[in-house]
Amino acid sequence: MLPDRPITPTTLSVKDLPWQIHWDKDKCTLCGRCTAVCPVHAIEPAVFRKRMFNASLTPGQAPTNVHQVYHGIRQRTDPAYACVGCASCTLVCPNDAIMPMRSDESDKLRYHINRGGQPRSRGGRRNAPGGILDQIKFIRISMLTDPALDAGRHEFELRTLLGRVLPPEENMRRFREKGWIPPVREIYPLIIGGMSFGALSPNMWEGLQLGVTYLNEELGLPVRICTGEGGCPPRLLRSRFLQYVILQIASGYFGWDEIIHALPEMEVDPCAIEIKYGQGAKPGDGGLLMWYKVNKLIAAIRGVPEGVSLPSPPTHQTKYSIEEAVAKMIQSMSMAWGFRVPVYPKISGTSTALAVLNNLTRNPYAAGLAIDGEDGGTGAAYNVSMNHMGHPIASNLRDAYLTLVKVGKQNEIPLFAGGGVGKNGNLAANAAALIMLGASGVQIGKYVMQAAAGCLGSENDRCNICNIGLCPKGITSQDPRLYRRLDVDMVAQRVVDLFLSFDVELKKIVAPLGRSTALPIGMSDALGIGDAAAAERLNIKYVV
Repeated sequence: MLPDRPITPTTLSVKDLPWQIHWDKDKCTLCGRCTAVCPVHAIEPAVFRKRMFNASLTPGQAPTNVHQVYHGIRQRTDPAYACVGCASCTLVCPNDAIMPMRSDESDKLRYHINRGGQPRSRGGRRNAPGGILDQIKFIRISMLTDPALDAGRHEFELRTLLGRVLPPEENMRRFREKGWIPPVREIYPLIIGGMSFGALSPNMWEGLQLGVTYLNEELGLPVRICTGEGGCPPRLLRSRFLQYVILQIASGYFGWDEIIHALPEMEVDPCAIEIKYGQGAKPGDGGLLMWYKVNKLIAAIRGVPEGVSLPSPPTHQTKYSIEEAVAKMIQSMSMAWGFRVPVYPKISGTSTALAVLNNLTRNPYAAGLAIDGEDGGTGAAYNVSMNHMGHPIASNLRDAYLTLVKVGKQNEIPLFAGGGVGKNGNLAANAAALIMLGASGVQIGKYVMQAAAGCLGSENDRCNICNIGLCPKGITSQDPRLYRRLDVDMVAQRVVDLFLSFDVELKKIVAPLGRSTALPIGMSDALGIGDAAAAERLNIKYVV
């Protein structure tokens, strides 16, 4: 007898999927909430038939078979609808009758989902646990009775500078000769890195902006947020809140049209302009905004048709080399804002980063350099880029800082580091380590999504569907049915809580160093590590 569902070479069972739905028939009330909330439609209502054997105790009466029909939940085995383990069904179930369970064997889905040559895609980076930053210790503790030793009792502020910081006499000379000095901004050393409008949902973007505004105007913390490539909401460009924003412009001028149109109507200048040439998890090949996310508003801002996939464009054809591109874009962006706004490039961590830095030291308009290491989490990158390309941020940053030391410009050109900062929850410790390795500030992105919006993604490949617009929390979705789940006010509140807790922890690390008046930028003698090779590579102390 043939089975009801024929077996073919492409047939999968629930056992083959990375996540399996455990459904309890006795607890379920068939309310339908789980099937309604599932972002990938991995479960569906189903009708089951069960055979019941009825053995009669009456003499001479033969046993009978009774078929009982009941309704329940069935997990789909089509790879296109595979469960991602987000547990949205568990969150809405009133009786705890359903829960995704991790498979007890290796994930075979990656071999089955490449239909039509399309490889398996996942949002977010596969970060290996236990990175170098988590191994660094702070070993130089002041023994003097410095009032700043108790970061809880004695208040002090931690600030950093964004912009070309020249000696006073050099500033005066430039002002006399050209009537201009490089613009400099005093900002908080923790920056919300570039996450574009389109990659993030409208509610997530609004929540981040609201939280940053509260931190600035109510708590006095000069926190800045970067827009990411692809433009930003037009109303933001024409509001006073633009002063808290770093506008990111890609080297292909993606989303630049909307910014040009808003220039004459801007009430205030942006904090800075960041020119994106690369990001850690997608060094060189760019990202991909899937067509699912390109709604009417996103298409209008980016100047493209609605509903088309948007790969990051390559560097504009008017530029021949990275050196020429950096020089041209810094010059043109500085001119666009009348040389009032700091302009700096953002590049991927790579062995060629020092070549870019060397050119910046000779460019009087370059306001700094942002370097994104290989662990930068993004939902837009390709697997092959995320897993096989890039450079660790710690060593790349250290090389850049020591290069500046050799030419005597370590206090002139600020470096900003990002990529996997706080990926294991140690945000303040990782940031302090990077600052002491030479960074003037640290950029974070994925950590904000996890801490402020409750991102469900994990390094065990749970959820991680940022790229297809089906985020169950509504963080990275442009579908109103999904992003309306995200409470804007709660996101803003969590952003504020995140920065306040980071501020306390960073002070607890910095205060015992006796550096309560300034960030310990480049204070590498305060660092130690138990890995001899890493200690030699980073030029810090080896401690065991």
